[in-house]
Amino acid sequence: MVAMIMLRTLHKDIARYNQIDSGEDAQEEFGWKLVHGDVFRPPRKGMLLSVLLGSGTQVFCMTLITLAFACLGFLSPANRGALMTCFMVLFVCLGTPAGYVSARIYKSFGGEKWKSNVLLTSMLCPGVVFCLFFVMNLILWSKGSSASVPFSTLIALLALWFGVSVPLTFIGAYFGFRKRPIEHPVRTNQIPRQIPDQSVYTQPVPGIIMGGVLPFGCIFIQLFFILNSIWSSEMYYMFGFLFLVFVILVITCSETTVLLCYFHLCAEDYHWWWRSFLTSGFTAFYLFIYCIHYFMTKLNIEDTASTFLYFGYTLIMVFLFFLLTGAIGFFACFWFVRKIYSVVKVD
Repeated sequence: MVAMIMLRTLHKDIARYNQIDSGEDAQEEFGWKLVHGDVFRPPRKGMLLSVLLGSGTQVFCMTLITLAFACLGFLSPANRGALMTCFMVLFVCLGTPAGYVSARIYKSFGGEKWKSNVLLTSMLCPGVVFCLFFVMNLILWSKGSSASVPFSTLIALLALWFGVSVPLTFIGAYFGFRKRPIEHPVRTNQIPRQIPDQSVYTQPVPGIIMGGVLPFGCIFIQLFFILNSIWSSEMYYMFGFLFLVFVILVITCSETTVLLCYFHLCAEDYHWWWRSFLTSGFTAFYLFIYCIHYFMTKLNIEDTASTFLYFGYTLIMVFLFFLLTGAIGFFACFWFVRKIYSVVKVD
């Protein structure tokens, strides 16, 4: 329904803009067409954004393939370690798309520090996850828990990271940087256009906060059963339904972010790069709030170490979910902005 309304509105906008362009001067421009000379201006901290997008692509591919394997019956719910093993192996082996996407985006921003881009893509986000996991494991070691990962396994993980994932990321980045830069449908002006004063609803922060509500609404029911399977030793077997929820999540993140991006462009605010990533990525904040609610209402944990472990593993999950949803929202907006400015007539 939202997509149909959006298509009708855009069709009317494009027809009106093209009609004005055929008979009136440029001063009649208004709305999102007015910022065509700034909409593809490279954002600040483009290096960091490209790195996060590369890692988000890696997490997206990992999640999609894992859920597909689970739906086909390759991952048995009875084998509790199979799902996590599949996640880790796929994450290591999917360094190539991460490097490729990061390189392509960074090159489209006009970036030239390709070595820094590749190193950050292969090290930053995996490093954050590994450091959190290592700290959690230290706590388990100190408690003498049998659930702790042996030191030899950690060395094996480091070997997979530096021996497989990092080289694959370099290979993907190599092909990404060899490609020609992404050509945008309109030229960028040399002098940035001044953004007019925005209303409360078109300010960056309210839009980002509102953008995560609907995507979280798609997953919070399944999230209860997933947390039960992790922390209450209940078996989770509804992978087919989970795959459907994942598809709905992708659609909801895309439509919500595109809709808010359209409103901001109509308000002549062309800073959409980071906003599109953060709008859908903010869903991870609501995920974290729900995990706190689950901890306080469903779990009877009083030990300090156990509490620290819970929130440590929760932070890993929230961080990966932030990368996933942020990348979905960004690429949906990237396609949307390129599409609308490619069909409108611009002098």
